[in-house]
Amino acid sequence: MTAPLLSGNFGLRLSARTSCEAIHIVADELISKGAGMSEQIEQIETDQPRSGVRWRRFAVTFGAVAAGAAGMVVLTAQGVLGAQFAISGMPFTVTADKLEGTGFEQFATLDQMIPDSPNQGDTGGQVLVIVSAIDKAELTNLCQSINLGGTNLRITAGNSGKPVTARTLVVDGDEIAGNASFKNIDVGQDASTVDKVPGVKGNPGVFAQQADTVTITNLRQNNYATTAAVFTLPNLRMGFSSEGC
Repeated sequence: MTAPLLSGNFGLRLSARTSCEAIHIVADELISKGAGMSEQIEQIETDQPRSGVRWRRFAVTFGAVAAGAAGMVVLTAQGVLGAQFAISGMPFTVTADKLEGTGFEQFATLDQMIPDSPNQGDTGGQVLVIVSAIDKAELTNLCQSINLGGTNLRITAGNSGKPVTARTLVVDGDEIAGNASFKNIDVGQDASTVDKVPGVKGNPGVFAQQADTVTITNLRQNNYATTAAVFTLPNLRMGFSSEGC
């Protein structure tokens, strides 16, 4: 299915306590296919805003589916440069006034922590994530923060008329919100056949969507991992703050 243009408010959310049944349904299928970091699905709204999608329902419905600084931005893109890493399991917040991208893909996968990670809680060390990949991206007024318990490590960049730029940007998160517009979007495509971001594909049978371009204003994400082949941050500022993004 191809649509020339879709736009509207959207919200995507993966419950922080996804049911064990849903996790295991997704885990069994993805692990059997050698899942690493891959991509997601997104709810698009053309007229009226709608509340966030519960990702437990997403996993059950689709069955088989389930340079930066201080280590928060990794300068190799999994699937492109062959890099792969275990996530810490500590989420971080990313906001931007505006994101503009050329070449866009989304689908879901499972990210893995190290064995016996202190952050695994009751997840078994696996996190079901939305993966958003953009071939060429620009972000205006980027803010990224991680709660360290009593303080926040906060990074800002891309202001004063010089946006942050990235090539082969791949973001794994469990919540995305903002006002989105897509050009030439395909919804419901098999994730193993997406081709808008060279080197980045999902697993067979996974629900995906892709578009020629994406624009999101008032972007807010809850992320677990970010990779990029190139990541340029003009006017970078990093420090500790009592407030996050």
